[in-house]
Amino acid sequence: MISHIDHIVLTCIDPAATQQFYTQVLQLRQETFGNGRIAFCFGQQKINLHVSGSEFTPHAHLPAPGALDLCFIASEPLTQVIAHVQRCGWPIIDGPVERTGATGKIRSIYLRDPDLNLIEIAEPLSDNSLSDNSLSDSAR
Repeated sequence: MISHIDHIVLTCIDPAATQQFYTQVLQLRQETFGNGRIAFCFGQQKINLHVSGSEFTPHAHLPAPGALDLCFIASEPLTQVIAHVQRCGWPIIDGPVERTGATGKIRSIYLRDPDLNLIEIAEPLSDNSLSDNSLSDSAR
């Protein structure tokens, strides 16, 4: 029934700081749509930006800055991502560490965006088979 995620909504306090993080640190493409709304685009998905207290309707029941925990798959080796994040002067709070992603094992680093959302950036590991305690085929 569900094919994929089209977009998610990120509620922020300071849109300028959020735009800087997502366009410079994460290198997402910024797009303006509708009535001056902002989105950060990557692949075939986007993150729509809402400002706390001025959310577009309809919106989540309790929109809150800092409530997201997102995992992005990098388009380049994680070593290059780490070097870029360090050049940007953005702190890496954990990693690299091995985790299990939606399709197999990944190596991840963790950052916090300006609203303290947890941002995970990962690369697939070469042994990309799911372990026994991962999602079953029927749960994917």
